[in-house]
Amino acid sequence: MSETLTTVDGKPLKQALAAAQARAKRRAFWLVLPLLLFILVTFVAPIGQMLLRSVYNPSFSQAVPNLSVWFDENPPGTEPDEAAYEALVMDLRQMREDKSQGEAGTRVNYDYSGARSMFTSTARKAERLEPPYKEAVLDADDDWADPVLWQAMRGASSAYTMNFYLAALDLGRDENGNIVSVDDNRAVYVKLFGRTLFLSALITATTLILGFPIAHLLATLPLRYSNLLMIFVLLPFWTSLLVRTTSWIVLLQSQGVVNDLMVASGAVSDGNRLQMIYNQTGTIIAMTHILLPFTVLPLYSVMRPINPSYVRAARSLGATSWTAFRRIYLPQTIPGIGAGALLVFILSVGYYITPALVGGASGQLISNLIAFHMQKSLNWSLAAALAALLLGGVLVLYWLYDRLIGVDNLKLG
Repeated sequence: MSETLTTVDGKPLKQALAAAQARAKRRAFWLVLPLLLFILVTFVAPIGQMLLRSVYNPSFSQAVPNLSVWFDENPPGTEPDEAAYEALVMDLRQMREDKSQGEAGTRVNYDYSGARSMFTSTARKAERLEPPYKEAVLDADDDWADPVLWQAMRGASSAYTMNFYLAALDLGRDENGNIVSVDDNRAVYVKLFGRTLFLSALITATTLILGFPIAHLLATLPLRYSNLLMIFVLLPFWTSLLVRTTSWIVLLQSQGVVNDLMVASGAVSDGNRLQMIYNQTGTIIAMTHILLPFTVLPLYSVMRPINPSYVRAARSLGATSWTAFRRIYLPQTIPGIGAGALLVFILSVGYYITPALVGGASGQLISNLIAFHMQKSLNWSLAAALAALLLGGVLVLYWLYDRLIGVDNLKLG
């Protein structure tokens, strides 16, 4: 019978190893705990709050308990009766006491323009409204009879709603609660999503076209020269983003440096200066310059280890330069191409400062509209829904990259 292995102090070796591993795991956990808490507080919690706000808005539902009961008891499309208007008056009186009519009206105003002023003005008269309540309310403001308004209030009477996602997709609900497309003059979000994806793809393709030969040059030069040239690639990171963006405004404006040089060379006349700023052209040029290093660095990290003898061997076997590049060199750079394209595209779809400064009306991206709803219209739920859709699109893109190329092949440096 074999003897049980023990440590110097007589403990079983298996038990001692298990205890040592447990201590190592606890030590490792305490070492990463600050980083874990930092990620939870600064990344996971804000995203979770954003996703919650996109479907949760209790500002109206908490202010209309009586009207919410009537909505629960009557299906969508039911014409408001005397009981509905009585519940509305009771809730307006309570709003007047709580001074919540503005907040409640703002929530309905997201779906029905002018609702906030109706709530505030009618709430001031609520104490004087007497039965029959329907007639009294309509005398105060006949817009209360609009079935679209009542459908908007029905949708807002629930704290949890998907209406903000419908609005983010240029959809809404009619007086019967059916999902319909909004008017063409209000359909802006889908078009803006399309513009964002198109410009981001174009900027990604442009950075790849420009960055590939730069990375190839850096990878094939002797190390002492490539390190020197790498400084010029990294130099933009040492300059403020705001400075780089405003520099492009100076260069590209109608009376800017580029137009002056073109006029001086005779390429264009003084009266036909090119409009290269405050439009999509300015957005593409400025963002391509800013994001180009994010393509060059992953490509360089992949190209540098490629042995040049592979291409020479292909040439010696009869392959043309194009064939050797296409079948030998290019496949080895796919991880860098994928990483650079993914990084630039994700950064592009969420860019804000550069399109805001140089994009004008036609060069704005969806991020600028999200900022508008956060800072000016104060429709945070719609901004959260737009941001959630953008986040979902980025996750889908990441999933496609994983399926086509594989995250394990991602080379960022």
